[in-house]
Amino acid sequence: MANVAILSDIHGVLPALEAVLEEPAVKQADQLVLTGDIAAGPQPVETLDRLEALGDRVVWVRGNADRELVQAARGGATSIPDAIAGWAGQQLRSDQVERLDKSAEQVTLDLEGFGKVRFCHATPRNDEEVVLVDSRLDRWTEVFQDLDDDIRTIVCGHTHMPFLRLAHGRLVVNPGSIGMPYGQPGAHWALLGDRGAVTLRRTEYDYDAACERIAKDSAYPQAAAWADEYVRARNSDADAIIAFGPRDGRT
Repeated sequence: MANVAILSDIHGVLPALEAVLEEPAVKQADQLVLTGDIAAGPQPVETLDRLEALGDRVVWVRGNADRELVQAARGGATSIPDAIAGWAGQQLRSDQVERLDKSAEQVTLDLEGFGKVRFCHATPRNDEEVVLVDSRLDRWTEVFQDLDDDIRTIVCGHTHMPFLRLAHGRLVVNPGSIGMPYGQPGAHWALLGDRGAVTLRRTEYDYDAACERIAKDSAYPQAAAWADEYVRARNSDADAIIAFGPRDGRT
């Protein structure tokens, strides 16, 4: 495989997903890797159906929100502060619950130009840890400690902010969030291409129309307010760093 599109943190925002799927580079990609938090949002059923329709081109990696949606669908509680997660879990059909439940927590692919690439949601250790573009090097030592030496590229999501950096000689790629971007509106994704090239991409779409569609089509009681906050990226990158920073162990 030479071209892999990485789609992370879609969060049940179907208009954003549809915009990315129309990108020529995504249409032409050999595979699409979903790095978790796929359905916890206002259009969970429709989002999962759209992705299932893509068939075997899609590699599914489960995120913490997907794991908790399965718990909610089976009558359990979730620890996610956003109430939409519990609601979304209750909307899923049984086949969709099974799809999320059976998705791998991590996947390793051997890609031309990269070698072995580890795809995960948060870190290679678990689906909730936080690492940021400015996390200190000893934090990266911690999250890499169980990785085999021959894995030199790690693709993760979780923090909804795109970045690309080296840490202890390993390349770390975070494509950002398609459905709940922080800092800048648009659907953020990434492409692993020929000869080890990495491209961070942002797809613009009609945010007004998307908000109207979500408010009209979603049964979530606060769908309009939710869409206004997250589709329009009301939360800045500084807000996110302040919120997430203490979780990477910094003082």
